[in-house]
Amino acid sequence: MGDGGPTVTMFVRDGTVCVARFGPGEAAVLNEVMLEVITLLSEGFDRADPVVERLFPDIYPDDPAVSADLRRYTEDDLRSSKLEQAAALVDVLPVEGGDVALDEEQAEMWLRALTDVRLALGLRLAITDETDLEEELDEAVLHDPTSPRVGQLSVYAYLTYLQESLVGALSG
Repeated sequence: MGDGGPTVTMFVRDGTVCVARFGPGEAAVLNEVMLEVITLLSEGFDRADPVVERLFPDIYPDDPAVSADLRRYTEDDLRSSKLEQAAALVDVLPVEGGDVALDEEQAEMWLRALTDVRLALGLRLAITDETDLEEELDEAVLHDPTSPRVGQLSVYAYLTYLQESLVGALSG
């Protein structure tokens, strides 16, 4: 850390909890993207939105009638669960930055919330399993370093890194 550059938060295991210290910028970004997911799942809930479709896939894609019937019975609970996970992350995150200590249950809720936000952002950015994120970010920077895409890809990369560190801390 002697280069003076910004550090990126990662989770580490400390006894029975996973801990991380968030800088104010990281906390603000994480809070913003989670609030966007909360809005999408509440006020903006629209089955025609590809992101909503990705977060709530049909269980039986070859049988739309059965999928619709099942959705009628499960979608509200699933949506409530996703909202609860996103809210749990926002509730624990210090707005101005600071320490976060998650027990196993909280960590698993954070993982699910981070998965949802990464799925949503990844779909909007057209990121697939084959996408080389570093290459994609380099190309976006070369094209226009001030573009919104550069910022969005950076956020996606950060969320990926944060999620991977939490998985590592949980299993360590």
